[in-house]
Amino acid sequence: MAVTARGVKKRHVVLTRKMLILFFASLSCVLVFALATLSTLHFNNTKPPIPVSRVFHGPPKIAFLFLVRLNLPLDFLWDAFFQNGDVSRFSIYVHSAPGFVLDESTTRSRFFYARQLTNSIQVSWGESSMIQAERLLLAAALEDPANQRFVLLSDSCVPLYNFSYVYNYVMVSPRSFVDSFLDAKEGRYNPKMSPKIPREKWRKGSQWITIVRKHAEVIVDDDVIFSVFKKYCKRRPPIDTRKGKLNLKLQKQHNCIPDEHYVQTLLAMHDLEGELERRALTYTLWNQTTTKMENKGWHPITFSYANAGPQRIKEMKGINHVYYETEYRIEWCRTNSTHVPCFLFARKFSQGAAMRLLSEEVVDHFDVSALLATTS
Repeated sequence: MAVTARGVKKRHVVLTRKMLILFFASLSCVLVFALATLSTLHFNNTKPPIPVSRVFHGPPKIAFLFLVRLNLPLDFLWDAFFQNGDVSRFSIYVHSAPGFVLDESTTRSRFFYARQLTNSIQVSWGESSMIQAERLLLAAALEDPANQRFVLLSDSCVPLYNFSYVYNYVMVSPRSFVDSFLDAKEGRYNPKMSPKIPREKWRKGSQWITIVRKHAEVIVDDDVIFSVFKKYCKRRPPIDTRKGKLNLKLQKQHNCIPDEHYVQTLLAMHDLEGELERRALTYTLWNQTTTKMENKGWHPITFSYANAGPQRIKEMKGINHVYYETEYRIEWCRTNSTHVPCFLFARKFSQGAAMRLLSEEVVDHFDVSALLATTS
């Protein structure tokens, strides 16, 4: 009997151990399944909670992004423009040369004090550093959740209207304003960009954009398209008469100017063109008289005091459409189906021209009642 009892007890212990092993094994499976389910739900959640950083109180702001060589030669005109505005409705960011500081000794406007980026880079025209500087400006402005519109400006840009008009014009539209059209010429697109950038997505346009926050995030978050541009979109060397026949070979290279293609192509790659007004808000008058053998191609005309008179400004403000020759497209300037002037800003203006605008009160007085009526 004693042996039988010990045998029964031994079998009981073994059975208990097996049950415990099965229990913990089952529990592990349940935990693994539960974690996998939670992970799948999180991965498939297409509408994640809005980060706290995106929540803001007060009115939405326009971020004015100045891409400049060093200082702001027209700061006195922009000072008058911003004095006309509500400081809670705008913010200012400046990308200047590395190490340059905006203070009482370098700018005449308090609005620009310490508004320079501390992580600026050296920028060269026609190089990818230009679009990298734009991305740095956008990244800095995105840190403020109240910034809902982003306007890129150069050091020679001027406002054509006062702050209230510009603010309402930009804010009333849910779209970005990006000059974008098909580039019919073969010299800019490099086939080596394919397949990351297919030929049919290649676009061209002005770099002076005005965009909504969603599109600013797309630009800042991009690594793929920007990397392709850095590698394959480069400016053709200028003609050097000392190189003789070598110039013919050099001029057969792709002449890609990154800032005239990057944003337009990137947004096309993301299928966002339906969210754009495909036109710029900055007016530029191009000199089209240069020849192929000159060192410079088309370039913007600089307005001086003499040719920045009331009639010239009136003509700029009176433009109501833009024609895109490569697409046979007329872009009528509208905001929410309401006809509006095409341009809010203009370039390139000398200091004398800007002084004339200020003396004639171009940026200080303007009736915005017609535009405000479209928001009601």
